[in-house]
This record gives sequence, structure tokens and C-alpha cells, in this order.
Amino acid sequence: MSDAPRSRASAPNVPRSEPEWPQTPRVLARQTVARSRLFHVESLDLRFSNGEERTFERLTGSDHGAVMIVAMPDPEHVLLIREYAAGFEDYVLTLPKGLVDPGEDIVTAANRELMEECGFGARSMEPLVELSLAPNYMRHRMQVMLAKDLYPKRLPGDEPEPLIVETHPINELSSLLTREDFHEARAIAALYIARERLRAESTSNSLW
Repeated sequence: MSDAPRSRASAPNVPRSEPEWPQTPRVLARQTVARSRLFHVESLDLRFSNGEERTFERLTGSDHGAVMIVAMPDPEHVLLIREYAAGFEDYVLTLPKGLVDPGEDIVTAANRELMEECGFGARSMEPLVELSLAPNYMRHRMQVMLAKDLYPKRLPGDEPEPLIVETHPINELSSLLTREDFHEARAIAALYIARERLRAESTSNSLW
């Protein structure tokens, strides 16, 4: 019989420790610091579970949420839009997206944005994932939707100029990452998640 110690994987009845999450900080006070047509900056006075107190500032997001659409005109390609990004003072390549209007659900909002920005509707629209952006500073959540079975349909949008719509192979994402105009983290994450979903569906279908 070997005297070598058994590995942890083979040891019986090894207890697993669960992470101990701290208690959510208590909000002592909140106030508006600044407000514009698009942005609302809020100050939060917080007391943490260990007694420490801090003041945080954040941008609050839309109460109705937002959507980003991975639209597939065929099983191998995805639609991207080229639009002016004021934050960078330049044009960027990204996915169609927009806010959910009052009274809309995310499927209706995603189809509307797709029609406004790309000139297509989708007969199939399913949620992929919910993404946040800079959660330390922004209360912003975006629902990523996968759109398939597209058909031509144009709705007027609120863009200041017509958007350029491009088609790119979804299996060649690495080439997109080398471009200087494609760098929005949410769009990158959405495309990789969509690609893995499509690959999993393809594998599952091939087993039948």
C-alpha cells in the first residue's frame, strides 16, 4: 500500500466552502449632482457593513433598459453598422442598439431598432445575455438579442444621417479585432457569445 498522500480530488467527503458575500452597503443619502438631456449624475452616501462610509457618483441608466442586436442575414454572417461616436469624435463599427421605449418589451424594441438602423425585421428574436457597462460608475444594463430569419423592413429613426450597414463573417471575429474602428466591448462580447450559441446549436442539430 502506497504511503503517498491522496489528492484532494480523491479524498472523500471534502467540504466545499461557499463564498461569503458582504452585506450590501446601506444608502444613507442620494442626490442629483447634474442632469442634462441624456445624462443624470447621482451622488450616493454609503455605509458599508464594516462601518466605513464613502460617497460614490454614478450615471443612472434608462429605467426601461436597452437592447443590442446580433442580426444574422444568413447562418454565416452578421450585420454591423458604422455610425458617428461623439465620445471618440470619429466613426466606429458596432452592432445596432438602442433604448427600450415606454410600453415596449425587449423583442419589440430590438425589432424596431433593427428596422430603423439596418432596414430589416426579424421573424426570430431571442435573448442571448444581459451585459453591463462600467458598473462601478454606471447603472446601465443592455439585453443582447439574436435575430434570425430577416426580411426587408425600414422604419424612420432618429439618427442625424443614414447609417452604413456592413456584413461580416461571424466566424472571422479575430480579423475584426485588428481594425481600429471596431473596439466597443459590448459588441465584441455579444458577437463571441452569439458565435458560441450558434456553434452549440449546430453541434446539437448534427447529433440528430
